[in-house]
Amino acid sequence: MFVSILIIIVIDAFMLYSSFVTIPVSYSSRQTAQNPSSFSPSAAKPSIVAAALLEQGYPVAFQRPRPLLFSELCRAHDPAYVKGVLSCQEPNGFGNQDPDVARSLPYTSGSMLGAALAATPGMPAPSLTSGFHHACWSQGGGFCTFNGLMITAAALLATGKADRVAILDCDAHYGNGTDDILHHRLDLAPRIIHRTMGGSRSQGSRYLSKLRVFLADIRSFNPDIILYQAGADPHISDPLGGVITTEEMAQRDRMVFEFARNGGYPLAWNLAGGYQRGGATGIDPVLALHLNTFREACRTYGLSVPPAMSDVTWGAQHGPEEDRW
Repeated sequence: MFVSILIIIVIDAFMLYSSFVTIPVSYSSRQTAQNPSSFSPSAAKPSIVAAALLEQGYPVAFQRPRPLLFSELCRAHDPAYVKGVLSCQEPNGFGNQDPDVARSLPYTSGSMLGAALAATPGMPAPSLTSGFHHACWSQGGGFCTFNGLMITAAALLATGKADRVAILDCDAHYGNGTDDILHHRLDLAPRIIHRTMGGSRSQGSRYLSKLRVFLADIRSFNPDIILYQAGADPHISDPLGGVITTEEMAQRDRMVFEFARNGGYPLAWNLAGGYQRGGATGIDPVLALHLNTFREACRTYGLSVPPAMSDVTWGAQHGPEEDRW
C-alpha cells in the first residue's frame, strides 16, 4: 500500500515538473528575413518553426536575444567584411545585398549566443537560426553570412563563460567557414574542438558510427559547452544532402542529446540547413525534421511530447502530396 502511494506521488510530481519546465528557445521575429531571391529558405525559417512549436504545443519558452554589437561580430570576422555586409556594400552569404538580410544578421548570431547562455547541464537551448558554418573570416557563402557558431564560441571564451567549447556540426556539408576562422584566430584554436559530419558522404550506420567517434573526441576534450548544428539536410530526400533516413536522423539527435545529458554538458543547438520543399509552409518536410529534433530533446530531458508529434516520421507516415507535418 505504502509503495503504491509512493509511486503515485512520484508520478504526479514528475507530471507537475514536466508541465512547468520548458525548453528555452532563443528567438526574435527580427532574425527572420524574407530574401525572395535565394534558393535557400533559411532566412525565413525562424518564424515558421516558432509558429509550429506553439501550434503543436511543445513545452517551450521563447527568450528574445539581443542584437550583437559590431565588435562582437568582429571576433570571428574581418571588420571590413562585417562593415561591408551590414552596409549592403558587400554580398551576403546568399550572394545578394538584400537590406532585410543585413538587418537580421545581428539578431541571428545574437540568437545563437542567447541559446548558449541559456543552456544548462539539465536543459538544452535551441536557436531558431540556420546558416553559419560556410561563413569564413572575410567572406560568406553557401547561404551563410556570419558564422554564429564561431562568434558564439569566441564570445563565451572572451567573457569567461567557458574555457573550452565544442562545435559539433551535423549539417550535410563540411563546415569550411569554421575551420577558416580557426586558422585566422589561432589563439582560439586550442580552446575549440570542431568536428563536422559534412563532406564524407557517410551513409546510414556508417554516419552514426562516425558520429560516435566524434562524440568520443568531444568527451576527451571535456568542453564547458557543446554547440550543436542539427541540420535537416542530411535527410535522404534532401536535394543537397541525402545520406540518412528520418529514423536515423532521430537517432542522431538522440545520441547527441543523451551524450550531453549524461556527460553534464550544456548544449545549444541551431536548425542549420534543409532544402526540401512542399506543403502549406513551403518547407513542411524540413519543418517536420526540425520538430523531430525538438521531440528527441523533450524525450531525453524528461519533458512531455505533444501527442500529435509522438511518432511523426516524415516519409513513413506521410505521402509527399500531404501539406502538413
